[in-house]
Amino acid sequence: MLGKTPPRSSPVSPSADRSLLDALAAVQVALDDLGAPAMIIGGIAVVARGIPRLTRDIDATVWGEGLDVDHVLERLAAHQILPRISDAASFARQHQVFLLRHGPSGTPIELTLAWLPFEEEALARATDEPFADLSIRVVRPEDLIVFKAVAWREQDRADVERLLLRYGQAIDLDRVRDLVRQFAEVLEEPERIAAFETIVSRALGRER
Repeated sequence: MLGKTPPRSSPVSPSADRSLLDALAAVQVALDDLGAPAMIIGGIAVVARGIPRLTRDIDATVWGEGLDVDHVLERLAAHQILPRISDAASFARQHQVFLLRHGPSGTPIELTLAWLPFEEEALARATDEPFADLSIRVVRPEDLIVFKAVAWREQDRADVERLLLRYGQAIDLDRVRDLVRQFAEVLEEPERIAAFETIVSRALGRER
């Protein structure tokens, strides 16, 4: 049985960057409009899960099955979310990610198409969370750790450690370890498993 999730206060104040909040509101409405399972990931999700940090862009993912790339761009444009590259449709078909920008605020947005079983499960587990004066659908902490362990940039590693420090006793760590191992094998980076375990030991050691 998982532990009790630590209590947390509202992740950002009402005075948070209004342009970012306006963009986030537009993204959430646009995702709802697409009619497919979708959620916020990335830095916004880290903040929504109670970990303060700076972020100036928005990352989201949507289940790709049954979605047409041109239709997605059309629906996004209806909410002033526009491509930030000239060949956005072909790029999305090739790389499974839309490179976008919120027109009024200029906020960068990346929307990935999700296809993997892990992503489908994570989308089903996502929850609605308060973010300043908004309500957004956000990836759960356990799944966010896995997303971060796949991206594995310096900021992602820092986010993994802080998420583990906060939620380490409330998540299924065996499941997270197994997923990290699977992705490390697919990426042919077995050394990532040991690096992840180092972060786990450091974070959980602090908890004790």
